[in-house]
Amino acid sequence: MVTGFGVLGRPEARSGSQQPKPAGSQIEDIIHKFAAAESRNKKARNNYTYTQDFDIKTLGIGGFITGEFHRVSDIVYDDRGNRVEKITFFPQPTLTELVITKEDMDDLAGVQPFALSLEDLSKYQVDYVGKERIDELQTYAFDVKPRQLVKGQRYFEGRIWVDDEDLQIVKAKGKGVPDEGGQQFPHFESYRENVDGKYWFPTYVYADDELVFKKGPTVHMKMVVRYTAYKKFSGNITLVDEDGASDAAKENPDSKKPGDKTPPPRKP
Repeated sequence: MVTGFGVLGRPEARSGSQQPKPAGSQIEDIIHKFAAAESRNKKARNNYTYTQDFDIKTLGIGGFITGEFHRVSDIVYDDRGNRVEKITFFPQPTLTELVITKEDMDDLAGVQPFALSLEDLSKYQVDYVGKERIDELQTYAFDVKPRQLVKGQRYFEGRIWVDDEDLQIVKAKGKGVPDEGGQQFPHFESYRENVDGKYWFPTYVYADDELVFKKGPTVHMKMVVRYTAYKKFSGNITLVDEDGASDAAKENPDSKKPGDKTPPPRKP
């Protein structure tokens, strides 16, 4: 294999006072609400155009770059309202130690940007960890792992952080599973930012990991994925979920301004 944001914090300070652990029923309610918000974010993102910058490097001794796969695309709509990827920058890849696979692209499209939607909730075991501060946000932390691995499907395994006010995922740290067919997948961190004051969309994914293959050398790789220039699409389109279900929606230009939240420092 090969492959895997900062959180857009609030400008006002949050209280640092310790809060009691939510009751079991409260935790279940929080899980259901952030999973439902995850589903809304995934669906709403289909109504936005944006730029996707996907860059993977392999590193040798002393951090010397031994290969690279770098592709920049605009995710837009054609004149018929079909969602398309328009590649704007894609030099000849120079990777020799890694191969970009279908599973890598599946993780790029699904596991890394969105960790746990309502439709997938039954597939996962979600355990409450506690309250944690992420930059300027107070969050609930949960450990997440698939209940069962089904061949041909990709899953997220790791930890997610949920804003305690919006009840939306603002950060995820983990990896795509399973490792199949001799492939290895990196541990990654993904961050969200608030868009148009109501959605938390992925903006940054970062991985720096050593992939240990059963057959072959250990490969040090770095990956950065940036999602920028989110812009709401205006026109008549059909939103299609990953399971194939469609929802016709007529969208008009939105005059809302971006949320009044400011980003904290990000990792390299």
